[in-house]
Amino acid sequence: MSKNIQFGVSTWLWQSPFTTASIALFPKIKKMGFDVVEIPVEDPNLIDSAIVKQALNDNGLRPTVCGVFGPTKDLTAADISLHKNCFQYIEECFKLCSIFEVDFLAGPMYSAVGKARMVSEEQRKIEWNLAVTNLQKVCEIAKTYDQQIALESLNRFESDLINTADDLLRLVNDINASNAKILLDGFHMTIEEKNVRKAINSVGDKLIHVQVSENHRGIPGTGLTPWDDFKLGLQDINYKGAMVIESFTPEIKELAGAVCIWKNLANSQDEFASEGLKFLKQTFN
Repeated sequence: MSKNIQFGVSTWLWQSPFTTASIALFPKIKKMGFDVVEIPVEDPNLIDSAIVKQALNDNGLRPTVCGVFGPTKDLTAADISLHKNCFQYIEECFKLCSIFEVDFLAGPMYSAVGKARMVSEEQRKIEWNLAVTNLQKVCEIAKTYDQQIALESLNRFESDLINTADDLLRLVNDINASNAKILLDGFHMTIEEKNVRKAINSVGDKLIHVQVSENHRGIPGTGLTPWDDFKLGLQDINYKGAMVIESFTPEIKELAGAVCIWKNLANSQDEFASEGLKFLKQTFN
């Protein structure tokens, strides 16, 4: 597995939003020993793609890109203008992916993050069908950029639509597009899955991206995540993608509030990254 998995870190560990100036993080990320840097795109207009691409090349880092889906970008909303806004945003992200030579956009793009309500089965079905129909459109847009999408399940506190690998698989099967794929995030899995290894096996070769932190969003290896099961699951399906540490800094109040990080999870964000990488290399190599 060590020959195949590349380890990465999201710039969210230090900053939000990602801007052109965030390339100042790249030398540090490379020096720590990461192969991959994950770029969360909150606002495409803040990113000069040519400058970022050059900085990626200069630092020998491979990028991955994840989308950010708040209340103004909701493919399951009753308000059609929010769908249009989301399509436009996703297309801008695909443009960045193409320039960065990434072949997929990751994230929970089926709905707005934080949309967690008790709704009727009838309403749930309406929203499910909206997600399927609109993501079929997204997949068509993606094809024009030679892109795939990697859809992510979220825990019950962040989504009432897609919580488990089974939910994701059902959604991807309903979309029925060759470029609709799956991202699994260990943080959400430790809340929602009954068995991490079985969950990974259930999605099989549709899994093209993995994000990790701990069950408490902290440094990998310091919590309750069943890392042995995680490793075995990825071995079972011969996973060859990246494994990216995704957590957040409490210094950025808006983002920290959105993900409910109320305190420091490490002595420093640099320690979080370096200790996390050390653990992942020991575990998955």
